[in-house]
Amino acid sequence: MLALEDTRVIDLTHLPPGALCTMILGDLGADVIKVAAPPEASSRGSGAAALLTEQDDKSDITPDALDRNKRSIRLNLKSEDGRKIFYQLASTADVIVEGFRPGVAKRLKIDFQTINAINNRVVYCSLSGYGQDGPYSALPGHDINYISIAGALGIIGSSDTPVIPLNLLADFAGASLHGVIGILAALIAREKTGRGQYVDISYTDGVITLLSWLFSLHFATATSINRGESWLHGAYPYYGVYRTKDDKYISIGCVEPWFWENLCRALGKEEYIPRHIAVEHFYRPPGDEKWSEISSFLKQVFLTRTRDEWFEFLSQKNVPVGKVYKLEEVADDPQIVHRQMIVEIDHPSRGKIKQPGIAIKLSDTPGRIRRLPPLPGQHTEEILQELGYSKSQIDKLRKCKAVG
Repeated sequence: MLALEDTRVIDLTHLPPGALCTMILGDLGADVIKVAAPPEASSRGSGAAALLTEQDDKSDITPDALDRNKRSIRLNLKSEDGRKIFYQLASTADVIVEGFRPGVAKRLKIDFQTINAINNRVVYCSLSGYGQDGPYSALPGHDINYISIAGALGIIGSSDTPVIPLNLLADFAGASLHGVIGILAALIAREKTGRGQYVDISYTDGVITLLSWLFSLHFATATSINRGESWLHGAYPYYGVYRTKDDKYISIGCVEPWFWENLCRALGKEEYIPRHIAVEHFYRPPGDEKWSEISSFLKQVFLTRTRDEWFEFLSQKNVPVGKVYKLEEVADDPQIVHRQMIVEIDHPSRGKIKQPGIAIKLSDTPGRIRRLPPLPGQHTEEILQELGYSKSQIDKLRKCKAVG
């Protein structure tokens, strides 16, 4: 049994954050049906196949993990026949997830109000940059814009300049993960009320939630947390990244005094033990020469051994330490292997391929990778037959370009 078995999710998203949200639901057992537009209706998509033309060979594209555990149907939602099929699908759905700009779903006549009239048990989740209302709701944007408005970009990086943290904060934590949480909460609420509801997820709102701890510190003390100046930025030597002998890096996270003591003793520098975290380290950079001395010492000492030698040594001394990996190194780490966070699955033409594993570990109903990422429209006929369409009706729908 899978946790979300017998839960049907209609995936209308066309960008990676939405695809990750529905991938997680699929990993947990949901029947996820990804709705892709026929080529003549739209060029948007979230998988590698969406970047190819109709003339390209899609049989051997690199599988996109974000679309695993999904089936794909091509529907022209701008056509009356295409919308009719979508309404039939929606009547069987538990969850619908869309990532259009606010107002687009309503123009297509597939918005929450329309679908709720067809199926009042559906949980309808919209992912958008700034939310469905407010002065910025119609403003276009990407992760970099959302983390700017939310205050994250302004405090990440050195004192000289902000550093862009990939698109992890707004896209995948702010939208994808909050989307999953909102959907699951609404499904639980439905068990009590018998009704679905609308879930409005804003990428920007999600980032502010992620910053709750830092905002709380700021509001409680009325002081500013400046980029590059706090211990969280590596301004203090007990929490930072250091180059090693082999030109790689090791991370040290000795925030607690006892861990800092362990590091100092391991390095033969007991005199540094009293110099550990203090409240003011949240708000101001080091203000005396002793911190400079400690920082200089650590920089020099870590150059005397390789990254892996330091990890082996310090991990035996009860010191919070980590090897700074490149992506290609992660799959071979023994902890990652043990937790099955990089897995191999069989591909019909590529043989064994690797994908990220499933992070949510459930003891009784664990998730599972059941399907490879589909090609756009791969399951159109199968899904239409489930809805009761005959082969001749499907052929007619193809001819009128309602499906692809």
